[in-house]
Amino acid sequence: MDRGTVGSANRGRLQVEVRTEGRNEIVTPAGELDHHTAELLREPLEQALDDGRTRLVVDCSLLEFCDSTGLNVLLGARLKAEAAGGEVHLTGMQPVVARVFEITGAEAVFTVHDSLESALRD
Repeated sequence: MDRGTVGSANRGRLQVEVRTEGRNEIVTPAGELDHHTAELLREPLEQALDDGRTRLVVDCSLLEFCDSTGLNVLLGARLKAEAAGGEVHLTGMQPVVARVFEITGAEAVFTVHDSLESALRD
């Protein structure tokens, strides 16, 4: 498997790491995803799609909080990926983050996996 760190960014409460593994672009946000930090996640997702990486896996296992702005970033990436024939998979959601997706119904539009390994196998 190809394991190369593409980059990382940090803005106080959120750090985002990006790496390529095979056909997957794995984006791992850690911390709080909200109005103040959403751009830190939006940029690498859009860059991956602009670079032709259409299978995005967002590893949410280190995400402690996600508000509607963060949810909109993920929904926007999903729409852009699908328009390019790709997809966005979510994995490892903590209960507090999963609840946001459940309340809004967004869980129904994403492929959600229990683990990163499961998402990479799919």
